[in-house]
Amino acid sequence: MTSLQGSTPTPARRRRRSADQLPDDTRTVEFHEVFAAALAGATCSVIGDAVGEQQLPMARWAGEADDSDDTLLALCEGPTLDVGCGPGRMASRLAELGHVVLGVDIVAAAVRRTRDRGVSAIQRDLFERLPGEGRWQTALLADGNIGIGGDPVTLLARMVELVTPGGHVIVEAAPPGGGLQVHEVRLQAGQLQSSPFPWAVLAVDHVEHLVRDLPLELTEIHRIGRGENSRWVAALTREDEQ
Repeated sequence: MTSLQGSTPTPARRRRRSADQLPDDTRTVEFHEVFAAALAGATCSVIGDAVGEQQLPMARWAGEADDSDDTLLALCEGPTLDVGCGPGRMASRLAELGHVVLGVDIVAAAVRRTRDRGVSAIQRDLFERLPGEGRWQTALLADGNIGIGGDPVTLLARMVELVTPGGHVIVEAAPPGGGLQVHEVRLQAGQLQSSPFPWAVLAVDHVEHLVRDLPLELTEIHRIGRGENSRWVAALTREDEQ
């Protein structure tokens, strides 16, 4: 949910700040139902007291990879696990580039979209057993997916379990200067809203601090593009086992 990264809600976004202010006909359903509605074409927003209301870029996520995606994906090496693959934009491009790739997502509709692109994907919680654990050359956390679960340290520790020694974890993060922020948010699409869940926003210059007790070394920080639409990526390498 990259739209949360480094964003300060504008006055317009503050018009709806919490679920208490949603229309009376709004129904609370499971997260995957809201995301499936968004994939079907409903406008989808993240809402929360700390972030206001921010529309998710569903059309971009469901589209084809662009030049900035290609620059990010050039950091991936070998067999790659696309964590939180969504509708498969990045996984599909990785496959086109010749990578063995597996998408992982908890939303069945997103997994179907990825498979429809001809790419392997599974519906699974990433903390459950995954194929090829410890043998992936790269684990990709694009589009702000470092925020999954609201605990980047635990998430990065899981990435260590998934990649081979010497392998890479590619993290798309927020712009420098924001440290680590954890918000309680909901998804809303039409009259559907999810239950609240934690989401983290991690500044790229804070990544090295978070991995100090993990067998991960920050090897590079990349800025892709310029201006307010630039993207920030941290490349991490899993240390070899002694």
